[in-house]
Amino acid sequence: MTPVVSLLPDLLSHTGEETVRIGELARRTGTTARALRHYEQAGLLTSERAANGYRVHDASAEVRVRNIRLLLEAGLTLEDVRFFAGCLDGDIATAPPSPQGLRIAEERLAVLEARIAAQTEIRDRLRAALRHASRSRPAA
Repeated sequence: MTPVVSLLPDLLSHTGEETVRIGELARRTGTTARALRHYEQAGLLTSERAANGYRVHDASAEVRVRNIRLLLEAGLTLEDVRFFAGCLDGDIATAPPSPQGLRIAEERLAVLEARIAAQTEIRDRLRAALRHASRSRPAA
Protein backbone atom coordinates (compact mmCIF):
# COMPACT_ATOMS: atom_id res chain seq x y z
CA MET A 1 0.00 0.00 0.00
CA THR A 2 1.31 3.47 -0.94
CA PRO A 3 1.74 5.76 2.06
CA VAL A 4 -0.56 8.79 1.99
CA VAL A 5 2.42 11.09 2.59
CA SER A 6 3.87 10.24 -0.82
CA LEU A 7 0.67 11.44 -2.50
CA LEU A 8 0.71 14.89 -0.92
CA PRO A 9 3.21 16.48 -3.34
CA ASP A 10 0.87 15.58 -6.21
CA LEU A 11 -2.02 17.37 -4.50
CA LEU A 12 -0.15 20.60 -3.77
CA SER A 13 1.10 23.23 -6.18
CA HIS A 14 4.64 24.57 -6.02
CA THR A 15 3.31 27.27 -3.69
CA GLY A 16 1.75 24.72 -1.36
CA GLU A 17 -1.84 25.45 -2.41
CA GLU A 18 -4.35 22.65 -2.85
CA THR A 19 -4.64 21.48 -6.44
CA VAL A 20 -7.22 19.52 -8.38
CA ARG A 21 -6.73 17.32 -11.37
CA ILE A 22 -8.21 18.43 -14.65
CA GLY A 23 -10.96 15.80 -14.56
CA GLU A 24 -12.06 16.85 -11.09
CA LEU A 25 -12.06 20.52 -12.08
CA ALA A 26 -14.16 19.64 -15.13
CA ARG A 27 -16.63 17.72 -12.96
CA ARG A 28 -16.90 20.53 -10.41
CA THR A 29 -17.54 23.16 -13.08
CA GLY A 30 -19.84 21.17 -15.35
CA THR A 31 -17.48 21.20 -18.31
CA THR A 32 -15.03 18.83 -19.96
CA ALA A 33 -11.29 18.34 -19.64
CA ARG A 34 -11.07 19.16 -23.33
CA ALA A 35 -12.74 22.54 -22.76
CA LEU A 36 -10.34 23.26 -19.89
CA ARG A 37 -7.36 22.49 -22.11
CA HIS A 38 -8.89 24.81 -24.72
CA TYR A 39 -9.20 27.61 -22.13
CA GLU A 40 -5.57 27.00 -21.21
CA GLN A 41 -4.47 27.21 -24.86
CA ALA A 42 -6.39 30.50 -25.12
CA GLY A 43 -4.40 31.84 -22.17
CA LEU A 44 -7.38 32.02 -19.81
CA LEU A 45 -6.36 29.22 -17.45
CA THR A 46 -3.05 27.95 -16.13
CA SER A 47 -1.99 24.55 -14.87
CA GLU A 48 1.04 22.76 -13.60
CA ARG A 49 2.25 19.21 -14.02
CA ALA A 50 2.33 17.08 -10.90
CA ALA A 51 5.26 14.74 -10.29
CA ASN A 52 3.20 11.95 -11.84
CA GLY A 53 2.67 13.98 -15.04
CA TYR A 54 -0.98 14.80 -14.42
CA ARG A 55 -2.18 18.30 -15.21
CA VAL A 56 -3.34 20.01 -12.02
CA HIS A 57 -4.95 23.36 -11.32
CA ASP A 58 -5.08 25.46 -8.18
CA ALA A 59 -8.37 24.92 -6.38
CA SER A 60 -9.13 28.62 -7.03
CA ALA A 61 -9.39 27.83 -10.76
CA GLU A 62 -12.96 26.69 -10.13
CA VAL A 63 -14.17 30.30 -9.81
CA ARG A 64 -12.23 31.30 -12.93
CA VAL A 65 -13.71 28.46 -15.00
CA ARG A 66 -17.25 29.22 -13.82
CA ASN A 67 -16.79 32.87 -14.84
CA ILE A 68 -15.36 31.89 -18.24
CA ARG A 69 -18.38 29.65 -18.83
CA LEU A 70 -20.76 32.40 -17.68
CA LEU A 71 -19.30 34.83 -20.22
CA LEU A 72 -19.31 32.23 -23.00
CA GLU A 73 -22.94 31.37 -22.25
CA ALA A 74 -23.74 35.10 -22.44
CA GLY A 75 -22.59 35.06 -26.06
CA LEU A 76 -18.99 36.23 -25.72
CA THR A 77 -16.16 34.50 -27.56
CA LEU A 78 -12.95 33.24 -25.95
CA GLU A 79 -11.21 36.23 -27.51
CA ASP A 80 -13.77 38.51 -25.84
CA VAL A 81 -13.31 36.76 -22.50
CA ARG A 82 -9.62 37.70 -22.55
CA PHE A 83 -10.62 41.33 -22.01
CA PHE A 84 -12.28 40.27 -18.74
CA ALA A 85 -9.23 38.34 -17.49
CA GLY A 86 -8.67 40.78 -14.65
CA CYS A 87 -11.98 39.95 -13.01
CA LEU A 88 -12.30 36.22 -13.74
CA ASP A 89 -11.05 35.18 -10.31
CA GLY A 90 -13.75 36.99 -8.33
CA ASP A 91 -17.38 37.98 -8.47
CA ILE A 92 -17.64 39.09 -12.07
CA ALA A 93 -21.04 40.73 -11.51
CA THR A 94 -19.61 43.21 -9.00
CA ALA A 95 -16.37 43.98 -10.86
CA PRO A 96 -16.14 47.59 -12.04
CA PRO A 97 -16.95 47.81 -15.75
CA SER A 98 -14.23 48.83 -18.14
CA PRO A 99 -14.96 50.84 -21.29
CA GLN A 100 -13.61 48.01 -23.45
CA GLY A 101 -15.62 45.39 -21.53
CA LEU A 102 -18.79 47.44 -21.96
CA ARG A 103 -18.11 47.87 -25.68
CA ILE A 104 -17.64 44.11 -26.12
CA ALA A 105 -20.81 43.35 -24.17
CA GLU A 106 -22.79 45.88 -26.23
CA GLU A 107 -21.47 44.38 -29.48
CA ARG A 108 -22.43 40.86 -28.40
CA LEU A 109 -25.85 42.08 -27.31
CA ALA A 110 -26.39 43.61 -30.75
CA VAL A 111 -25.42 40.31 -32.39
CA LEU A 112 -27.81 38.38 -30.13
CA GLU A 113 -30.65 40.82 -30.80
CA ALA A 114 -30.12 40.50 -34.56
CA ARG A 115 -30.19 36.70 -34.29
CA ILE A 116 -33.34 36.79 -32.19
CA ALA A 117 -35.01 39.10 -34.71
CA ALA A 118 -34.06 36.79 -37.58
CA GLN A 119 -35.31 33.72 -35.72
CA THR A 120 -38.54 35.50 -34.80
CA GLU A 121 -39.13 36.35 -38.46
CA ILE A 122 -38.53 32.73 -39.48
CA ARG A 123 -40.89 31.51 -36.74
CA ASP A 124 -43.60 33.94 -37.82
CA ARG A 125 -43.31 32.86 -41.46
CA LEU A 126 -43.50 29.19 -40.49
CA ARG A 127 -46.51 29.86 -38.26
CA ALA A 128 -48.27 31.69 -41.12
CA ALA A 129 -47.48 28.86 -43.54
CA LEU A 130 -48.91 26.30 -41.12
CA ARG A 131 -52.09 28.37 -40.60
CA HIS A 132 -52.49 28.70 -44.36
CA ALA A 133 -51.92 24.98 -44.86
CA SER A 134 -54.41 24.00 -42.16
CA ARG A 135 -57.13 26.30 -43.62
CA SER A 136 -56.66 25.02 -47.15
CA ARG A 137 -56.65 21.36 -46.10
CA PRO A 138 -59.92 19.59 -46.90
CA ALA A 139 -61.94 18.49 -43.90
CA ALA A 140 -61.69 14.78 -43.19
